[in-house]
This record gives sequence, C-alpha cells and structure tokens, in this order.
Amino acid sequence: MKIIPLSEGTFTIDQTKLFVPFDETKEDLQSRSRGSLLVEIQPFIVVTSKDVLLLDTGLGFSKEGVMQIHQNIKEAGIDPESITKVLMTHLHKDHAGGVSQDRDHSQLSFPSATYYVQRRELKFALEKGVPSFIPDEIKILEQSTNVVWLDDDEGKIDDTISYHLTGAHSPFHQVFWIREEGKIVFFGGDDAPQLHQMKHRFAAKYDFNGKKAMELRSEWWEQGSKEHWTFLFYHDIKAPILEA
Repeated sequence: MKIIPLSEGTFTIDQTKLFVPFDETKEDLQSRSRGSLLVEIQPFIVVTSKDVLLLDTGLGFSKEGVMQIHQNIKEAGIDPESITKVLMTHLHKDHAGGVSQDRDHSQLSFPSATYYVQRRELKFALEKGVPSFIPDEIKILEQSTNVVWLDDDEGKIDDTISYHLTGAHSPFHQVFWIREEGKIVFFGGDDAPQLHQMKHRFAAKYDFNGKKAMELRSEWWEQGSKEHWTFLFYHDIKAPILEA
C-alpha cells in the first residue's frame, strides 16, 4: 500500500469552531484566543492493489476556483478522477467540507467515487447544523447514487476495508481499518487525531464521550503496537503517519 498525506495547513480552533490559519514561523499561539487548539487538517490517500482511497475530505477550501484537495491530490501525482472510494469517519466541517463543490454544492467533489457514510451520522449532522456541521456542504449525500450507507455498528466494505462505529468523538463517528498483504492501516479520524493522545490518557471535553474516546485510544495503541499497525493522524502537525 502507498499512503499520501494531503496537508491543508495548520490552523487554530477555539469555542467559535472557526478554523483560522496559523503560521508557526511567524505567529505565537498565546496571541490566539484562550483555549485555542493547534491542529493540522490532513486527509489521506491510500492506494491499494484495487483502489485509490480518500480518507475524509478536508475543509473544502478553494483558491482561484480550484479546490485545495483536488490540487493537493494532483501534486501527489494522482488524478482526482481516479479516486474510487471516499471513506468518511464523520461529517464535521473540517472532515467533510470537501464532500461537494461549486457555490451551491450541487456536485460531489469526486463524482467517479463511491462515498461510504454512516446514515445516522448524516441524519444527526443535518439536524444539528452549524457551527460543527455545514448542512449545505453535505446534504447532496441524501439523494446521491454514489453513496453506500453504512447502517451497522461494524462491518466490512470489502475484503480489505472494515469499519466500526464508536460514538466517541461524535455520536456516530466511525473508524476504519485497511488490510492488505499483511499490512494494517488504521484511520481513527477524530477518535485518534494525534500521536500524543494515543500515548497519554486524558478525556477531552470536546469529545461527545471523552472517557470512551480515551479508553479506545488506549486499546488501539496497545493492539496496534502488538500488530504493527500504521496509524494515520488527521490532526497531527509533526507525525501524520506512524508505523507502530
């Protein structure tokens, strides 16, 4: 398997739920509002023997009419049209902003791909709305023929990809394992967003069920260390990919 991180940059986020670009070489985190968290936004491409997978879709930002995620994929030497599957952990705006494109979000960003989404997550996201979710960006999923709904708490997409609903960071958050030729790649989305959270036990206030998220991270880190998982950390600035 080939893994490609698609960094969209470093941001701070506070209680307003706004992602504000941050340049570590020029700015001081202490100058940001109290409680600001420093995070990377980083979807991933995983190329297997039969698929080009996209794991979450980033913020959905565009520059001069070109979506940043499309540009990042092209710079990695991959045609965005070649994406075969889009795996969504959840639909918070920093993970699902790139689900759709155009001003009215009337077109999927990856029209040739199949999107795998928890049905209960979309229902919750559309009901909950802003600031954590942007309904206009994701409502296209409701009627799209490109979507495969994952209705179970766990299961297999195919003989390579499996998923498990955790209800940890958000009520219907899910995580993925990709297995091929003895290698195991684990993508925990916001249940396992950064390396330091895997190594240190603490319950985050921003998680739906902080205690459960903490316990799961501990379990995954222990199992992954034994089985030599490759961890993908969506919000880690320094270590997006770690082979345990």
